[in-house]
Amino acid sequence: MSVFPFASSAAARRERPLPIRPRRPLGEIVLHVPQTLRALVRADEIWLVALAALVGCGAGLLVVGMNLATWEMHHWMFLLYGHERLSGMAKLDRGRTLLVPSIGGLALGLAGIVVARFWPRRAVDPIEANALYGGRMSLNDSVIVMLQTIFSNGVGASVGLEAGYSQIGAALGSRLGRSFRVRRNDLRLLVGCGAAGAIGAAFNAPLTGAFYAFELVIGTYSLMTLAPVVVASISAIAVDRWLLGDPGGLELILPSTIPPFDYIPVLTLGMVCALFGIAIMRAVTLTEDIFRQSGVPAWLRPAIGGLAVGAMALVTPQVLSSGHAALHLGINAPYSLPFLALLVMLKAAASAISIGSGFRGGLFFASLFLGAMLGKLFAAVLAALTVKTLLPGVVCAVVGMSGLATAIVGGPLTMAFLALESTGSLPLTIAVLAASVISALTVRRTFGYSFATWRFHLRGEAIRSAVDVGWMRNLTVGRMMRREVRTVRIDTPLANFRRDFPLGSEQRVVIVDQSGRYAGIIPVAEAHAVDGDATKLADILHYSNQMLLPQMSVKDAISTFEHAESDALAVVDGYETRRVIGLLTEQYALRRYSEELDRRRRDLSGE
Repeated sequence: MSVFPFASSAAARRERPLPIRPRRPLGEIVLHVPQTLRALVRADEIWLVALAALVGCGAGLLVVGMNLATWEMHHWMFLLYGHERLSGMAKLDRGRTLLVPSIGGLALGLAGIVVARFWPRRAVDPIEANALYGGRMSLNDSVIVMLQTIFSNGVGASVGLEAGYSQIGAALGSRLGRSFRVRRNDLRLLVGCGAAGAIGAAFNAPLTGAFYAFELVIGTYSLMTLAPVVVASISAIAVDRWLLGDPGGLELILPSTIPPFDYIPVLTLGMVCALFGIAIMRAVTLTEDIFRQSGVPAWLRPAIGGLAVGAMALVTPQVLSSGHAALHLGINAPYSLPFLALLVMLKAAASAISIGSGFRGGLFFASLFLGAMLGKLFAAVLAALTVKTLLPGVVCAVVGMSGLATAIVGGPLTMAFLALESTGSLPLTIAVLAASVISALTVRRTFGYSFATWRFHLRGEAIRSAVDVGWMRNLTVGRMMRREVRTVRIDTPLANFRRDFPLGSEQRVVIVDQSGRYAGIIPVAEAHAVDGDATKLADILHYSNQMLLPQMSVKDAISTFEHAESDALAVVDGYETRRVIGLLTEQYALRRYSEELDRRRRDLSGE
C-alpha cells in the first residue's frame, strides 16, 4: 500500500485515457448569438421583422452571386461576349454546343461520387423542412445543392436556378433562426422569408416572392406573417438592384381591356397548360426510370443527358440553360406555327432529360418559357382555325406562362402577381388569375401534385404542401400509450379470470400466450356474460391481428382504430416479437390529436 494514497490516484488519473467527445457534423454546429439579442427577437415582433430583413439581404446577395457565377460560366465555356446571353443566341459554336453539356455532365457525375462518399446526406427541401422538421435545414447541404445547380446551369443543362435560389435562401433563414433560438413557428417563418427574398430578387418582384413563400413554403397566410415575409422580399430586391441595377419588366404591347367572350379561350388555355404540365412531370419520372433501368452508372447519366441536350441545342440554342434571354426574345418574336411546336417539344424534352439524367435544378423558369411559347402556339392555332382572331399572341403568351408555371410549380396567386409585376397590366392579370385557378384545379383533380410534392410522393413522403405536419409524426403511439398494462395468459380458466376481474374493475384485458406474445383482447363484460365456466379465453378473444407499434404516428393509430373497429388496442414492440408494452384507447388518441390541432390553429391565428 502506498504511503501517499493521493499520488497513486493522481497517477491513475494521468494514465486513464481522456473521454473522446463525439464530433458533431459540421451542419449541426450552430453559433448562437448573445442571449440579449435572442431575448429581443423572441419577445418583440419588430425584432423578428428586423431579422427577416437580414435574411432577405443575405438571400439577395446569394442570388446575385449565383447569377454572376452562371453568367461567367456561360461566357467562358460558350465564348459569349459582352451582354450576350446563352439562350438568346441565334447560333453557337457547334463543337462547344455539343461537348460542353456532355463534358460538364461527366464532371458533375464524378463530383457526385465524391459528394456521396464524404457527404452522403440528402438535402432537405424548404417545403419538406417546413412540413416535417419545423423549419430545420442544413446550410452545408444547401450549399452543395447551390453549387450543383450553378454548375448544371452553367454548362447549359436545361434547368433553372430558382430551386437553388429558394434552397439557399431558406437554409440561410433556418440557420439564422436557429442561431437566435426562435420558436418553431418563427423558424418556419424565417425559412419562408429566405425563400421569399430569393424568388423576389430573382424576378425583381416583391409580391411574387412574398406569395411564393405564403403559398409554397409556409403553406398559409396570416397577418402575423405578412410583415416579415414582405420585408424580406423587399430587402432582397433592394440588394439585387443596388448591385446589378433595375432589370425592368417585359416590354409588351397589351390591350387595355379583355372582353368577357375572350375568357373562353383563356380558360381553355389554362386547362391545356395543366395537361401539358402533368405530361412534363410524368416525362421527368419516365426519363429517370429509363436511365435507371438501362444499367448506365449514375455518374455517367448526366454526360449522356448533356449530350442529348447539346444535340437539341444544335437545332436552337433556346433549349439551353433556364431560358431567361429566350423568353425576352421570343415573347414578341413572330415565330411560325411549326417552329413554335418544335421549340416547345425540344425545350420540354431538354428539361425532362436534364433533370432525369441527374443535373441539379428546377422547372420554375423552364415552365415560364414553355408556357409562353405554348400560349403563342395556342394563339397561332386559334388564328388558323377561326376567321376572327380572338386573343393576341402576346396575351396568350403571358396567360400560358402563368398557367403552366401554376401547374408545375403551384401557387396561382404567385403567378398572377408575377404577371402583374412583369407587365403592369391589371386586365391581363385578371385573365392570368382565371387561367391559373383553372390550371391549379385541373392538376389537383387529375394529378394531385405539383412538381415538388410529386417528387416527395415518389420518395414515399405523403406531403401535399408546406403545412406543418411534423408534429403529427412526433405525436407517436409510444408517447400516448399507457404503459401499466396487466396481462393474462390465454390458458387461464374462465372462472379465475372472472374472479380476478369482477365487473366494473376493468373494461378490457390484454391476453398473451404461453410464451408471453400478444394474443388478443377480451372485454371484461363479455367474459362475465358467457354461459358456463367451460368456455375458454381463446373462444372470446378479439383483435388478435390488430395491434399498434410505438413508432406509429397519431394519424396511423387513428386509421388502425377505424380499420379494426375497436376503441382500444394493445401496443407491441414489433410484429414478430409481439411483446406487449402498452395500451392505447381511441378516445385518448383523438383527444390528443384535437388538442394539437387546436394548438396549431392558435399559433397560426396569433392567439
